[in-house]
Amino acid sequence: MNELLSIVSHFHPQGTVSDIRPLGTGLINDTYRVTTGEPDAPDYVLQRINHRVFRDVDGLQRNIEAVTNHIRRKLEARGEKDVDRKVLRFLSTDEGKTYWHDGTSYWRLSVFIPRTRTLDVVSLHSAYATGQTFGRFEAMLVDLPDPLVETIPDFHNMELRLRQLHQAVEADAAGRVKEVGRYLDEIEQRADRMCLAERLHREGALPKRICHCDTKVNNILFDQEGDALCVIDLDTVMPSFVFSDYGDFLRTAANTAAEDERDLDRVDFNLDIFYSFTQGYLDSATLFLQPVEIENLPYGVALFPYMQCVRFLTDYLNGDTYYKTDYPGHNLVRTATQFRLLERVEANQEKMRAFIDRYMK
Repeated sequence: MNELLSIVSHFHPQGTVSDIRPLGTGLINDTYRVTTGEPDAPDYVLQRINHRVFRDVDGLQRNIEAVTNHIRRKLEARGEKDVDRKVLRFLSTDEGKTYWHDGTSYWRLSVFIPRTRTLDVVSLHSAYATGQTFGRFEAMLVDLPDPLVETIPDFHNMELRLRQLHQAVEADAAGRVKEVGRYLDEIEQRADRMCLAERLHREGALPKRICHCDTKVNNILFDQEGDALCVIDLDTVMPSFVFSDYGDFLRTAANTAAEDERDLDRVDFNLDIFYSFTQGYLDSATLFLQPVEIENLPYGVALFPYMQCVRFLTDYLNGDTYYKTDYPGHNLVRTATQFRLLERVEANQEKMRAFIDRYMK
């Protein structure tokens, strides 16, 4: 604890630190709750930033500062109460930065928001709340004056993911190409259609927005009554297409099975989750979305199982070098699951379009 106390001291928190212990089960950053002894002093969240994933830590933290400061100013301007419960606040060091480098690791400290909870299971209510909250998050950042960096460059670039697949096929490092001909054929048949976003952007028809890019229900803090308070885990906030927030949530939340389900008959697309999430999202995002973005939301739903299918297959062909696997062939099972989900999404495209058309009338 002494080492962590030393790290915390560089941020000059209010109150006396009485305890520091692990918080949550995050897979990327190491997170700790910092408890203070005084009743009028806040607790804090200390995080070690994974600089192997987020290599530009300075740019990462400048992104977060720009986003949280902009949201805070908007909340204050419209007279919101309890602003500190509706947007994260990060402390600065004597150097004026919201991170500290101890020579080996990068650290940051934010104010802990009490009497909140996160959710891991998506219900119709939480799907609506998630859509509404992330739509509102994007809407508040439409006029952000500060340019943001891509904290993971080309994270959702479909053209790049296909190039990586083609390179894996060419190298055939693990000698597995002959096993996966069916998936390669299916992927190529859809490749041109799935690169629509990049083409529209080059033509000047599709804008990039400030997106969260990790729209899971557990990246929202809820109060004890179940109302959404604020968006958390801001490491991936960066310029992207709205499909990054819209489609990626539905890839996981509307899948009726696990991401690596072996029994493909259990894999389906839950339209009720789609309806709830989409209504919430459009309720808060319609004011800034352009017609081209709304028109292509169903495409965004298909894009993400397709993209993840490509990524799992690429890793399988490369010899399972990126994703952690639990057994031989795990990435091929994941590939099959994502492809089946893609097929179910494609089968429901007209229903999705009809729902969005009815909403927009």
